[in-house]
Amino acid sequence: MHLLSIPIVTVLLYLKIADGLSVSALDIGWQEFVRMHNKTYSAHEEAVRYAVWKENVLSINRHNSKADQGVYTYWLTMNEYGDLTNEEFFRLRTGFKMDGNIERRGSVFKYTNLTKLPRKVDWRRKGYVTPVKDQGGCGSCYAFSATGALEGQHFRKTRKLVSLSEQNIVDCSFKEGNKGCKGGLMDKSFTYIKNNNGINTEKAYPYEAREGPCRFRRSKIGATVRDFVDLPENDEIALRHAVATIGPISVAIDGRHFNFRFYDHGVFDNPNCSNTKINHGVLVVGYGTRYGIDYWIVKNSWGSGWGAGGYILMSRNNDNQCCIACVASYPIV
Repeated sequence: MHLLSIPIVTVLLYLKIADGLSVSALDIGWQEFVRMHNKTYSAHEEAVRYAVWKENVLSINRHNSKADQGVYTYWLTMNEYGDLTNEEFFRLRTGFKMDGNIERRGSVFKYTNLTKLPRKVDWRRKGYVTPVKDQGGCGSCYAFSATGALEGQHFRKTRKLVSLSEQNIVDCSFKEGNKGCKGGLMDKSFTYIKNNNGINTEKAYPYEAREGPCRFRRSKIGATVRDFVDLPENDEIALRHAVATIGPISVAIDGRHFNFRFYDHGVFDNPNCSNTKINHGVLVVGYGTRYGIDYWIVKNSWGSGWGAGGYILMSRNNDNQCCIACVASYPIV
């Protein structure tokens, strides 16, 4: 959801609350939020949710005021999850699961600095990327990152864009070490697809946002994996080479930040974002430079109503901010 999609009275409300509007004005904004997103609460719960929403709105407006002054390079907006605390939201909406140090078992990506790379890349424009999906209240981001990379490589080989089944990975890759809705890894997902000799299409095995029995059907395979490749850790140059020459790349980031949660547009640059800790699997589909600021184009799995149509521009060449190059990989088909 973007501010332009909200009725004008609510736009003015969101913009002015931080300047001291009355409690009644806040009440109007709250009722509009409840109506727009079809929220229902008990009397006690509504009081709690209103307090959370109010603090989130005030924080968003404080940030945007500074962004308007040039302090920040990106802006925030209220969205349908504005009645949740950070802890509640990220418990539902992340899911990259690290159990100690990750043992990386893929082939090692190699590149040469002599390769001349394009100044900008966007694989969406080349047909490699399916529409933005929504993981819902299941910690399955790893599955969406993995299918996104495989959808791109399958298209590269066959010139056919096929939406693949995240639910297939959620339900069926426990043996490889994934935890269903409690998190997992993209490499373990690639390993499952390789061991299983395929993954079903999204149409044949639709997403349910919960764990269930494995219902893989051999007759409905949408793509296969022969192996996978791991990029050197913490190497943004290697990531740029892979994105430019291979296609969309699976990555994991530190996504547990208020400003990431309410991102709207601009280049996300948050010095508090870790370059060593990761918790959310996403997909890098390109890169570029805007007003002298280098960025990655990142596809999220929180629906098209989040961010810029489901995407975020994240700071590039900035000390591996948000750990975006920590555990990057892609499948070989």
